[in-house]
Amino acid sequence: MFRKRRRKPLDKRKYETVDKTVSDVFERANKSSDFTTISPFEKDHPLQISFYKTLIDPSVLQKSVLPFLKEKASAIMELSDLTNMIPIEGIKFTKDYLELEKALHNGSVAVYFKDKKDEFALLNINYARLGQRETNDTQNEFSVIGPKIGFIEDLTTNLHLIRDHLSTSDLIFEEIVVGSRAQTKVVIAYLDGVTNPDYIDTAKQRIQELDVDTSFDNTQLEQLISDNTKTPFPLFITTERVDRTVGSLLQGQIVVISDKSSYAIIGPGTLMEFFSNPEDFYLPSIIASFFKLIRIFGMLFSIFASAFYIAIFTFHFEVVPKDLLGPIIFSRANVPFPPVIEVLFLEVTIDLLREAGARLPTKIGQTLGIVGGIVIGQATVEAALTSNILLIIVALAALSSFTTPIYKMSNAVRLLRYPFILLAAIWGGLGIYVGLILLITHLSRLKSLGVPYLLPLYPYRKGGVVGSFVRPNYVNYNKRPWYLRPLSLKRYFPANDKDPDEGLNTE
Repeated sequence: MFRKRRRKPLDKRKYETVDKTVSDVFERANKSSDFTTISPFEKDHPLQISFYKTLIDPSVLQKSVLPFLKEKASAIMELSDLTNMIPIEGIKFTKDYLELEKALHNGSVAVYFKDKKDEFALLNINYARLGQRETNDTQNEFSVIGPKIGFIEDLTTNLHLIRDHLSTSDLIFEEIVVGSRAQTKVVIAYLDGVTNPDYIDTAKQRIQELDVDTSFDNTQLEQLISDNTKTPFPLFITTERVDRTVGSLLQGQIVVISDKSSYAIIGPGTLMEFFSNPEDFYLPSIIASFFKLIRIFGMLFSIFASAFYIAIFTFHFEVVPKDLLGPIIFSRANVPFPPVIEVLFLEVTIDLLREAGARLPTKIGQTLGIVGGIVIGQATVEAALTSNILLIIVALAALSSFTTPIYKMSNAVRLLRYPFILLAAIWGGLGIYVGLILLITHLSRLKSLGVPYLLPLYPYRKGGVVGSFVRPNYVNYNKRPWYLRPLSLKRYFPANDKDPDEGLNTE
């Protein structure tokens, strides 16, 4: 059961109005591994520099800031002396901790005396062009509407992209080193005060306990920390999109990013999340909900279409309408094989074309997929190796599997077709029914970071079922999914919300 825990009240008009001090700002910032404080002078020199490594341009820091500070360190008596020492325009001086916090999140370096943190010199050396689109378009998660910025194989750039979208001290990066021979940096990202600590501790423990030579990619790391490695279903969401990653952080999930990998993994993951697309939030809720239902229907059709064809034409002829019997008989009149051989032949052929097209250069792969599908399909029907009705069904099933936004879930759907085909060939409709029971049983036993995979369908959670099948209107989208157990349930406070404490929730 969930219960509310009383915490410091939040001002629903502006979160930053909660009383804080300069020490609180630095304490919150120091929780994140990309925040650093250096003192590049003699040990007894009181001047210090603080900044987020993922937001500043290190070349400017090394060439235009540190050399001049070291050269004239003895002459610095007041922060105002920096104006004539550092060749950077627009140096600001402030005593306001809110302005300090905002400047740090915008890529400024704070220079101050460590013994008296009452005034700060802010040097803006933001790395504005880091991670721009010309080098990191999304390749596998294409979007017609919305940002198209994706991750690249550089950890610093990826962290910069996330923090650039979420300019808040609540965003925490915790770095862990993985690998006994070749060490790889892995970062766990989460929102402090939103993400449930159980997920953070579980992910950290699993990563820290890994005993491997090295981690080549985040997708390999995903398998190493999964709750169940003997399942075709992905238990973490893998994405190359920055907007999906940021949305998941705001929802209360954790994000794991590693060096030399262009993919982030998001957890805990639930089955219904794999049919959501970031583009849904850039479209009106009615249109987005329709497309989401199409994806779910496409997944079901892709799994069961070929199996139903085998069951009907092997065991259950009586369910075929009389008007369709003529075309079906004409289509199968010269086919020498039973339906299961027809289906397996076409399914394997489709998968061969898909794999070949994926491994070839882009232009050749596209040509192979189109020409190969047309030529092989037409030749197969004319040679009476299969019926034209089955060819249409298999082609639609293959097309439906592409509606799944996450590639790994698409692969799982492709694989699931074969067990259902074999069960339908052995027992007909009963075999499909048995396979469905086994599938649901398997799904109900899966967990992601300890969270049931079928949530909110099983265990049933009334408040989240509707949002699993449709995209709610933004007016009704002010709460995070409470089955994820976020510490703060409210995303924002509508004008008619009178209880600033209502958004606080924990187990």
